[in-house]
Amino acid sequence: MRVLMVEDEVRLAETVRRGLTDAGFVVELVHNGEDAVWAATEHSYDVIVLDIMLPKLNGYKVLEQLRERGVWTPVLMLTAKDGEYDQTDAFDLGADDYLTKPFSFLVLVARLRALIRRGGPERPVVLVAGDLTLDPARRRVERGGQEIVLTPREYGLLEFLMRHRGDTVSKMEILESVWDPAFDGDPNVVEVYIRYLRLKLDAPFGRHAIETVRGMGYRLDSEGG
Repeated sequence: MRVLMVEDEVRLAETVRRGLTDAGFVVELVHNGEDAVWAATEHSYDVIVLDIMLPKLNGYKVLEQLRERGVWTPVLMLTAKDGEYDQTDAFDLGADDYLTKPFSFLVLVARLRALIRRGGPERPVVLVAGDLTLDPARRRVERGGQEIVLTPREYGLLEFLMRHRGDTVSKMEILESVWDPAFDGDPNVVEVYIRYLRLKLDAPFGRHAIETVRGMGYRLDSEGG
């Protein structure tokens, strides 16, 4: 069981390496983000233990570059950053697990073994509607090969529409899936964000991908408009 451990605290890294070795793992250590990207790209590992606060490239950037390069080795983020937004960012970029310092070594070993049993995740399928594409792995949207920059909420709305392309979805379904099942604000916020998407996805390209179905909701044309 080959492990790449990316940790800039040399003493901690060596302590964990010895423990993992005693537990039957083969461990390679690197201490900065650039070396991590090179090692994970050039060599094969069963799992990667990745700190967030690293020199040269932080853990988020390392993870993002690995997923962009098609490296789908399971990644466990091991870090002192324990905020819910830190964890959300890590999972959005493709992390498979998250463990905060200080941590139980037994828990670390158990989680690594669980990740190895599951194996590397398959690359998420790119969603396509004509020349409009959404890549969930890279969180990248393009129209005719041109990248379109969206806010997180715009991206979430577009992903929902593209996963249901060709189908009419109601405003309530959108609110429950993209906002929150307990959302109690103004439901017209959906109309606002539909307009934002049209301004970015359709208007500059002379397209009409997002249709309003009177009295029912919205539909994204499966051919991209």
